[in-house]
Amino acid sequence: MAGDELTHFDSAGAAHMVDIAAKPETPRMARARAKVVMAPATLERIEAGSMGKGDVLGVARLGGIAGAKQASVAIPLCHPVRLTAVEVAFELDASLPGVIVEATVSAVDRTGPEMEAMCAASSAALTIYDMCKAIDRSMTITDLCLLEKRGGKSGHWTRPPQ
Repeated sequence: MAGDELTHFDSAGAAHMVDIAAKPETPRMARARAKVVMAPATLERIEAGSMGKGDVLGVARLGGIAGAKQASVAIPLCHPVRLTAVEVAFELDASLPGVIVEATVSAVDRTGPEMEAMCAASSAALTIYDMCKAIDRSMTITDLCLLEKRGGKSGHWTRPPQ
């Protein structure tokens, strides 16, 4: 387990925003993943670029970048983090069938961009759903998780193989 205490609660059990003022600003990175499971025909149309709304993955990339930038708005106790880079990549996987979204977020700040990376992955996945829902409302977004984080007091962490 990463730590023994929940930092977003004070000694009385009330939720609060953690004070990070004394922490040093350091380079940090986080990588997250989400999967969008869909009908094989939907995946084929994404791959062929024949979805009526346009370039699904291009728009989803922008959705992921926007999601990273809005993490502190969507998550009540999340600090605004000074992002230095956001990358969103996609893998078309016929075995799902669907799209695997991976987001990598870098920052120089007092706290890490884990939530920004997870917001990027989930926003990109939601954008794929939005772009394709007219032909496949049964799509499912699954397996949102942090894959890796670097920097800060806790150092480097990588998700164990599953």
